[in-house]
Amino acid sequence: MIMVANLQYGWTLFVGPIGDKYHWTKAAIQATFTTFVLFETWLVPAEGWLVDKFGPRWMIVGGGILCGIAWSINSIASSLGMFYFAAVIGGIGAGAVYGTCIGNAVKWFPGRRGLAAGLTAAGFGMGSALTIIPIQHMIEKSGYEQTFLTFGLIQGIVVVIFGMLIAAPPSTFFTAAPRIAPGATRYQASPVQMISTPVFWVMYVMFVMMAAGGLMATAQLAPIAKDFHIDKTPVTLLGLTLPALTFALSLDRILNGLTRPFFGWVSDRIGREQTMFIAFLLEGLGIVALANLGTDPVWFVILSGLVFFAWGEIYSLFPSTVTDTYGATYATTNTGLMYTAKGTAALLVPFTSVIAAKGNWHPVFMMAATLNIIAAILAIAVLKPMRSAYTSRLGSGSVDATAKLATR
Repeated sequence: MIMVANLQYGWTLFVGPIGDKYHWTKAAIQATFTTFVLFETWLVPAEGWLVDKFGPRWMIVGGGILCGIAWSINSIASSLGMFYFAAVIGGIGAGAVYGTCIGNAVKWFPGRRGLAAGLTAAGFGMGSALTIIPIQHMIEKSGYEQTFLTFGLIQGIVVVIFGMLIAAPPSTFFTAAPRIAPGATRYQASPVQMISTPVFWVMYVMFVMMAAGGLMATAQLAPIAKDFHIDKTPVTLLGLTLPALTFALSLDRILNGLTRPFFGWVSDRIGREQTMFIAFLLEGLGIVALANLGTDPVWFVILSGLVFFAWGEIYSLFPSTVTDTYGATYATTNTGLMYTAKGTAALLVPFTSVIAAKGNWHPVFMMAATLNIIAAILAIAVLKPMRSAYTSRLGSGSVDATAKLATR
């Protein structure tokens, strides 16, 4: 998960250099990002079906090979078409790795799905934190082409090696003990059965609302900092002094990773929907604050970190909620279907470049904040009663079962 993180979170560092070389518009270049996310997410259900049927190992190994090929293509790409093609290859590879790891995590740890999914997703969320500065320096010294090739090969090789160590739980694991979270159903829904329920589509819409703002920040943070004229302004925090953009990117990756196990752990204790309400509302308020105070370099670093901290938890909360609701038998496929919402949300990213073509990001921020606040309200007012009625009708697990698991 750490090794495929840069395919998404490191992309923003390459947008400027690519534009400087070829003079393409930001919207045209960011279509590469959207293409990557679409193929990273929309094929995960099919990949998940293969994993549920044949196991996770070779899916991850194949994904690592594709990720290495994708950035190698980027290193020689001379047209938008080549970048888009590399995005397709990289998206398929990263999706294979991501979907497989998350699906495997919620299967292995049924009593701690929020924490397990969060710890796994944390690798993707903050995996690029340690490489942000090296990538940025290498782009400046050796060019973005050499950077794509070097890091692409390293990342792909590591995924292949560690992918060989992945194993799925045996079929007897699911019947050995009633180890499920409070409110989780014992019913094992197939993907077709899942998408036939209104509960799934409410969660899907909420995921799209939340993912849209975070993906916009992920893809556009460097252009936003540049338009705010603070990207190279030195910022001193916690005894460190770095350019505002570099500081923000490093801090954002760390917080984006930490939030996933943190809010996953919280949701294991106070409930999924209650945790969603807290995190989603915090995200919305953070975006409003960033829109109004982000032109100050210090506040830009702090508030962008808050935005990522309140956003990354969707990658632990939604997989655990889906598996609680629909069972673990088809978890990789079912969580993969939910993950396609991220691809749907990515369709909005190029439009944010168009809306902010003259450097005015305020309308984009306000749109993202509104979606987050609406999602927070939906979690409590709509999803919670709907999911409670659904799991109660099918037969839910007891609190005692999870309490026993915690003592093992």
